[in-house]
Amino acid sequence: MSSNAHSMLMNRVESLSERLALIHDNILQRVSLVDRVSCAIYDPATDLLKTFINSTRNGNALNRYQYPLEASVSLSRLAASGECRVIDFIPGSVSPDNPHSVWLLEQGYQSSFTVPLFSGDHLVGFVFFDSLTEAAFTDIVQRDLVLFCNLILMAIVSELTAVSCLMTTAQVAREFVTLRDFETGAHLTRMALLARLIVRDMAQEYNLDDEFVEHLYLFAPLHDIGKIGVPDQILLKPGKLNDTEWVVMKSHVVKGVDIIRRVLKDYQLSHMVDSRLMINIVAGHHERLDGSGYPKGLSGDEIPLEARIVAVADMFDALTSKRPYKEAWPLADAFDELRHLAAIGQIDSRCVQALLDNQEVVADIISHYRDPEEQPALQE
Repeated sequence: MSSNAHSMLMNRVESLSERLALIHDNILQRVSLVDRVSCAIYDPATDLLKTFINSTRNGNALNRYQYPLEASVSLSRLAASGECRVIDFIPGSVSPDNPHSVWLLEQGYQSSFTVPLFSGDHLVGFVFFDSLTEAAFTDIVQRDLVLFCNLILMAIVSELTAVSCLMTTAQVAREFVTLRDFETGAHLTRMALLARLIVRDMAQEYNLDDEFVEHLYLFAPLHDIGKIGVPDQILLKPGKLNDTEWVVMKSHVVKGVDIIRRVLKDYQLSHMVDSRLMINIVAGHHERLDGSGYPKGLSGDEIPLEARIVAVADMFDALTSKRPYKEAWPLADAFDELRHLAAIGQIDSRCVQALLDNQEVVADIISHYRDPEEQPALQE
């Protein structure tokens, strides 16, 4: 592995996809038969294994694919044992009984090498190496590739650890100001899943890669972090806010951006490529396409796509959740309200359509991740 590859990883000046491509370049200098390197990450909360980053030199990349780990006997076995898997002749070993297998056979790959990634005892995901050459992954090649897997693991874990640090900092800040109930964990889970559903539905049309999809999902719960700076008597007020209180409430967006910038600086993460996406979510999720939102009154394409996605996800969950000042809306009424707001040009109609096209999944998210008991909720 070259010092250039290690330096770029540590300096974090590129996206994970770009860093993986650099690692692949270094792999090819030693193992010329590796035509594809990809990484899927594992979400223990949903048991989903999700495509994340890839470097594909021959064949078409597999994007926007996910499946339960328990549905794969072989990968579940690797996750349990920590062992690697070699397939010397894919056409004779893989049956076209799922979309991933069909895709693999269509690409013409002849052999593969799969390595589970662990951070301590936690399964992070899997690295898949594929080759157009039969039996390409000899014992010597496997040893070389496992070393490169450590570099890939470092890159991914450093990224996920940065997100974890941000989330932990947010939680500590909430507890410090005794606002433990200012946003329930279930709400954050639901709106993040809704945001991910929307962006996955739009990904092909907008040419969004899996890294963007996953980062939006990870960062979405930070959208209202600035509300830790809003007093309880305003944040949890059961009735309508007066004009003065509303000004204070709206200030949570600017406060949130300041918090994120400070945390990024404190953790020396300001240069992260993804930090802009994070800031855009916090800064823009209350902006409206017709310019009626806040804090800047942005309109149209001035509002980043990630902020428009999170805005719709957050709004839908707010409508369908019980709040101190209202009952939960039925799903049908909430869908109608989103249609109306899209029709008058306030929110992104394509984001709304993504929810409308996946109503069964939306209903499952709303019901499955319901709050265990009624809790105080926020003014919007």
